[in-house]
Amino acid sequence: MMRTLGAVTTSRSDYGIYRPILRKIVGDPALRLMLFVGGMHLSPDFGLTVREIERDGFTIIERVPIPLDSDTPEGMSKAMGSAVSGFAEAFARSRPDFLLALGDRFEMFAAVAAALPLSIPVGHIHGGESTYGAIDESFRHSITKMSHLHFVATKTYGDRLIHMGESPWRVIMSGAPALDELNVLPPPDPHSFETTYQVQLSPPPLLVTFHPVTLELDRVGEETEELLAALEKVGMPVIFTQPNADAGGRLIRDCITEYVSARADAWYVPNLGSQGYWDAMRLCAAMVGNSSSGIIEAPSLEVPVVNIGTRQDGRVRAANVIDVRYGRTEILRAIERAVSPEFRAGLKGMVNPYGDGHAAERILAKLKTVEIGDRLLRKIFHDDGVP
Repeated sequence: MMRTLGAVTTSRSDYGIYRPILRKIVGDPALRLMLFVGGMHLSPDFGLTVREIERDGFTIIERVPIPLDSDTPEGMSKAMGSAVSGFAEAFARSRPDFLLALGDRFEMFAAVAAALPLSIPVGHIHGGESTYGAIDESFRHSITKMSHLHFVATKTYGDRLIHMGESPWRVIMSGAPALDELNVLPPPDPHSFETTYQVQLSPPPLLVTFHPVTLELDRVGEETEELLAALEKVGMPVIFTQPNADAGGRLIRDCITEYVSARADAWYVPNLGSQGYWDAMRLCAAMVGNSSSGIIEAPSLEVPVVNIGTRQDGRVRAANVIDVRYGRTEILRAIERAVSPEFRAGLKGMVNPYGDGHAAERILAKLKTVEIGDRLLRKIFHDDGVP
């Protein structure tokens, strides 16, 4: 019988990672895709990125609106509660045989929590990782304990899940799915990119993505000011992307738009889309900020990255990443080092620790063959060293 695989996507960032998997599902006659779309995808404030999914030709079986109009911790908690309710209703109407969830966002936690009472088995992608500076750390590990299969990016992360009590047979080292996409991307067209996004690429700009650090909300404004002061001092053109829908995100966005309004060589692009974001990575002089894309995807493109602050603390790093704290002088010096010809030349031939670009086929091979029954759904804590 045809197996129905559901996938939950709530933002541009997770959709770009999912896409190689979704394409393989659609192309397999033994599988049917159910795509559950919610969160930032449906918000005009975040670029209505649902349109990108529609342009790619994927059928959306359920749309789950989540209120994202508040910039406070209380608003975030209320949005999470609304998301649990919305996904519960969606899963009750359109029940997949298996559900894919990705990463560590509060919206993804809500979706998996809604699936649990319905006994829908969950496959979690990118579990076992750490981001000590954000509450996403707690969401990620909570999703792990509610999930039934784990598709991890590195052996380190797989071992961590086993230490957390997950049975070894549930843990599959797939690699990071986004790398599948990077392996087959056509070369970017600089002229088309400039025309589409109304930016300039000569000289090559910095690509800046800076998200709120949810365990440091009282310092979000100060941390953003330090970053902007460093960018002003370095004197390079800058393309900013939009911060995510966490508490503090709108404050960062307001600071960025004020900075951009006073400069002819700085641009704020709320929605590059997945393809546009990969192109921007390849066309930029360096990436700056605290996005996981600088840690996971950028090594495959040999892009220098200045990673600021604590948001990505705990992740495995490649040689392209320069870690700094929040001071403007330290950020400035790191950017100068990252854009130097010597540093970039040293990244030639580097190996990405997050995989080889064949994650989707490993994930689908497991999802097609795993038996959905009592052994999968009934989780037993695995003690290290105990058979």
